Amino acid sequence: MLLGQLLKSVGKNYQKIRVRGICFDSRKVKKDYIFFAIRGQQTSGINFINEAISKGASAIISDKKAKHKNYQIPLIVVNDVRISLSEACSNYYKKKPSNIIAVTGTNGKSSVAHFFYQILKLNMVSVASIGTLGIFFKNYKKKTNLTSMDPLSLHKNLQILAKNKTNNVILEASSHGLEQKRLDNLNINTGIFTNLSHDHLDYHKNMQSYFNSKLYLFRHLLKKNSKIITDEDNQEFRIIKKIANKRKIKKITIGT
Repeated sequence: MLLGQLLKSVGKNYQKIRVRGICFDSRKVKKDYIFFAIRGQQTSGINFINEAISKGASAIISDKKAKHKNYQIPLIVVNDVRISLSEACSNYYKKKPSNIIAVTGTNGKSSVAHFFYQILKLNMVSVASIGTLGIFFKNYKKKTNLTSMDPLSLHKNLQILAKNKTNNVILEASSHGLEQKRLDNLNINTGIFTNLSHDHLDYHKNMQSYFNSKLYLFRHLLKKNSKIITDEDNQEFRIIKKIANKRKIKKITIGT
């Protein structure tokens, strides 16, 4: 593929760069891969640009804070490396199941995902679930390291499921995954909110930041004509209802 096919906003000078793979781990770079230099909490991909180049990377995608050096290959600056990574992965692995559901909340994500999977499976409907417990598909089970996989693994596995004629997938959407844009560039049909309680404040610092990471699913990732399912007895329902009304998203509620 060409870089212009993966990142639509890339400049004309870079559109015809050959891409044979996508990577954000410099140790896994191969010839003609594009390397996304992601900034993490502990370290930054910028520190590994030279390693990626030495292994044959055809281009580097970095953010505005990257220091411009005289690299041997193009260094392309974007506003958000994580969003660009999700976009590239989505375009590289084009096939997706037609019905993607994402469930978020402090507790209950795994239970909801597994119940959904079991109900459809018992009714002979093609279905898969992806989350803390792993990937479940027919008689296949694969362990995953994260509740919400990195974009490269996620889109790759979704394409595998689509090629196996799996039309329905339910994903667990963790606050970390949403905050880090791992679920961007997916056509999510339904968003489910379970609840909110104190958790992950070492990462999100405060409850409002934590809640906002959950709301990212409903504010930005749900496509047109999608649905929100939640408990109207939750104290967070008022805010979720407001988002649904503003975006003209159908609400399906449970509760008293």
